[in-house]
Amino acid sequence: MAYIGNRPADKFQTLQKQSFTTSATDTYTLSYAVTNPQDLALFINNVRQNPNNAYTVSGTTLTLSSAISGSDTMYAVFLGKAVETVAPATGSVTLNMLSATGTKDNSTFLRGDNTFAEAGGGKIGQVVQDVKTDTFTTTAAASSPASITGLSASITPTATSSKILVMVNIGFVGQNGGHHMSFFLKRGSTNIHIGDAASNRPRATFGTGENGISYVGKALSTAFVDSPSSTSEQTYTVSVGGNGSTTIYINRSAQDADGTNEEGRFASSIILQEVLA
Repeated sequence: MAYIGNRPADKFQTLQKQSFTTSATDTYTLSYAVTNPQDLALFINNVRQNPNNAYTVSGTTLTLSSAISGSDTMYAVFLGKAVETVAPATGSVTLNMLSATGTKDNSTFLRGDNTFAEAGGGKIGQVVQDVKTDTFTTTAAASSPASITGLSASITPTATSSKILVMVNIGFVGQNGGHHMSFFLKRGSTNIHIGDAASNRPRATFGTGENGISYVGKALSTAFVDSPSSTSEQTYTVSVGGNGSTTIYINRSAQDADGTNEEGRFASSIILQEVLA
């Protein structure tokens, strides 16, 4: 059979029954109060009795028209007190119908103790990406690194408790001569995810060195979970520096030979993900 709207709920009805311990008396106490004899089906020795003629009721007091003996059996079925259960139709129960404590919305879930709790941490709130496909060249020193132009991403956290997952991939790094390169992950003007201080050594995020062959390069990457503790816009960049005299190339090799079988050009990226608390 077809229905318009939700399918009607199935109902299951159970009537309450009371068995009595009989004795030579005409008065008994009911488990539930009733308003008239018709609310009660009374059976003595399995024979149903006529309401008003065989018995009367007043609240929880049952009075028989005549006393019975202890050898008689008697029980009552409460017709006026039905215990009814309902199987709700699929999709018919909404958040507003729940009686649990707490805030009911699409960011909470119902726990076993009948309270609402915020969705667990680790949910990704937003994702921002910036891709750099052109090349970058610098002779900056590690003591004063140069920001890689065109590789910058900004994100505005929705809460101070949010974390920012920063993922950086440098597609290709080339350098003239056998020298080193140090990379620095920055939030605004602050270096983050850097090594401990050790005398005059640069405190960098990651680095690499060349073996003196101008066409050999490396793809480099790093990931870090930052805690800006702010709802203001946060900008993440990457800076790079070497020994201050050699040239560093991003997204290309130092040789940069022009041929279909040469080392080619590459892409770099920075991805930001807000991780909700």
